[in-house]
This record gives sequence, structure tokens and C-alpha cells, in this order.
Amino acid sequence: MRNLLLVGLISIVSHSALAADWPQFRGPLGNGISSEKNLPIQWSETKNIAWKQEIAGKGWSSPSLVQGRLYLTTAVVASDKLSQRAICLNAKDGKLVWDTEIFSSDAAAAPKIHGKNSHASPTAIVESGKVFVHFGHQGTACLDLDGKILWKTQELAYPPVHGNGGSPVLVEGLLIFSCDGGSSPFIAALDSASGNVRWKFARESDSVKRFAFATCEVITVGGKKQVISPGAGVVNALDPASGTEIWRVTYDGYSVIPRPVFGHGLIFMSTGYDSPSILAIRPDGHGDVTDTHVEWTLKKGAPHTPSPLLVGNELYLVSDGGIASCVDAKTGEEHWSERIGTKYSASPVYADGRIYFQDELGKGTVLRPGKKFQKLGENGFGEATLASYCVGDGAIFLRTEKHLYKVASGK
Repeated sequence: MRNLLLVGLISIVSHSALAADWPQFRGPLGNGISSEKNLPIQWSETKNIAWKQEIAGKGWSSPSLVQGRLYLTTAVVASDKLSQRAICLNAKDGKLVWDTEIFSSDAAAAPKIHGKNSHASPTAIVESGKVFVHFGHQGTACLDLDGKILWKTQELAYPPVHGNGGSPVLVEGLLIFSCDGGSSPFIAALDSASGNVRWKFARESDSVKRFAFATCEVITVGGKKQVISPGAGVVNALDPASGTEIWRVTYDGYSVIPRPVFGHGLIFMSTGYDSPSILAIRPDGHGDVTDTHVEWTLKKGAPHTPSPLLVGNELYLVSDGGIASCVDAKTGEEHWSERIGTKYSASPVYADGRIYFQDELGKGTVLRPGKKFQKLGENGFGEATLASYCVGDGAIFLRTEKHLYKVASGK
């Protein structure tokens, strides 16, 4: 009995430690859900701010949080050089722990980017004592927790459109990401220990515009993992070990940005520009399953940029134009649709029994999940932000154009 109690205690402590971390884009499971409690509903420049730290340069990567440290990337232009960097901050006080240059190039020769993008937009992954940072077509690197570069590579160059965007995922020793540029799009896997290319999958579709920026989703179907990668005109499900295609669904759309979510035996994803739809796909097929495995499609309120959020039986969306909606995840039936703002890029999160939205102008909106629209509060400050929340350490970490904030109750 004593041993069983000890095992139970270890399990509780381990779960608590995991719950406190946010090691990748959209959290521990990549779905925007946190088990944190006692988070504030309202904040401003003077209310519920534990600390505010200036971040040099420009970057729209979201913060990652592991064991009391925050990791993010930024791009600094100085003396005509573009310096792409990884930085680490102490989550307790916001103080800089280390700052490491990953790549340096001629700023004038850097590929042009969209006005809403940066040269440091993908979010870092922190796992097993390593930090993986990705700059899309400009390269990828691995560091230890002290900021020392273990490897870096620029082998997977491709012609960008609007710059970099999608974050990588880590699956069984492989760092996997989409490389959807202006031509010949592909998905690639790097060996996480060495940075060597393990496989490449050539993405094929009928889309005239080939570029996209989506972060892959990793799911398990029938005991086997699948990497779900949306691109222009097609979403591919791949075997992570080999890069072999399992299934695909085709659609009209390009510049796909939202990360899919998985639940109720369905993948929920957006088809991107010009006119997005949300697709609910059963991932148990093989080959082209466009006509057989799309359970439902929804156009109203579908986002170009923010990722969907699945909480229980409801799927929550916010369009780039500020229309939030709640639909039945199994059927696509709409429960409610309400305007909460005007411009949205950040993906919503669920924490402390609430849904948190962040608009591009610094305004936050908090809703109660459910089949009826219930606004709990509004908050924020007047500084632009495109990054998604990081939740952990009893706080919300929010990146703006020039700063990183720690938002916590009673501060």
C-alpha cells in the first residue's frame, strides 16, 4: 500500500510538472488547452502584470515554457545584418538568461516578407533538454538549455512567399515541418540528434498557388501515428517514420495557416485563402479520401489564420475579421456566432474553464465555453500582437511587438 501511495504521489507530481509547461506552439498537446488555474480575466498595463520585458528585434514566434524558463526567437537588424536569434528568459522575473545568434545574413538580401510576418515566426520546441528553433526557408537549429548550438542546418532552402511561418513538430526523434514555398512544396523530417535529413515528401496538388504556412498535427489512429500536414489544395497524412503518404483530402485553398486539432475521431482544419472552409475529416482511410471521409464542411466564420479550439463536444473558431463562433464538433451545427473584435491572427486557448482570445491590436476577450455566448471580460493594452498565448506557471505569457508580458492574478 505504501508503494502504491508513493507511485500515486509521483504520478501527481509528474502531471503537475507537465501541466505547468507549454513546450511548443499551442501547448503540451498542440491543441491550445492548459490545465492552469487561477488565471486573471482582466489585465492592463497596470493591472495583473507580474513583469514586462522588452524583446530586441522583431519576431512573432509564441513563447515556449519549460521548467521555469521561457524560450523564443527574434530577428534583429543591426549594421546591415539580419541576426536570427534564440533567447531564454527566467519566467519568474523576466530576466534574460541567454541570447544566442543562430544565423546571420545580409539584411538587404533577406527575402521579402508579408507586412504581418517576421523573420522569426515559428515557435520553438523544448524537449529532453534541447531547444529546437526553426526559421523556415532560412534554416533550423538545435541548442542545449544553456544556449549552446548543438547543430544547425540550412540545407532545406526553398523559394519563400511572404516569409516563414509554420512551426515544427517532434515525433519519435524526428523534427518534421512543411516547406510550402512558391514552387515544389514538400514536407521534411530532420534527425533531431544530428539535423540530417531523414526523408522528404513531395506535396502534389492542382492548386495554382502552392504556398502555405501550417503547423503539422500529430495524431494516433489504430495504434499508429500520423502527421497531418495541410498545404495548398491538399492535406496529407504521413507515416512519421518514413514520410509515406497514408491518405489525402483535396480542396480549393492556399496560404493555409491554422494548425489542425483532433478529437471525436475527426481532424478539424481550415482550407485557407481565398474563401476558407472548416473541414471535419475521418483519418482512418487510405489514398484519396476526399469523397468518402469528409464528415462535414463549414464556411461561415471559418478562419484564415487562427487555429480552431476543441473543448468537449464544441469546436470554437474566430475568423480573421473578429467573428467568434461555436459549433457542434460532431455535426458542424452552429450554436452561436458573435462579433468580439475586428482583426485576429492569434489562436485561442482554453484554460481555467475559460476561452481566451487575443486580437491584433492588443485587446483580449474572455468567454465561458458552452452552447450559449457568455462574455466574461475584456482586457489588454494598446500594443500590436500577432503571437499566440503561452500558458503556465500560474500565468499567461503574452508577446507583443516590442515586449513579453507575464499576466498573473493579484499582480
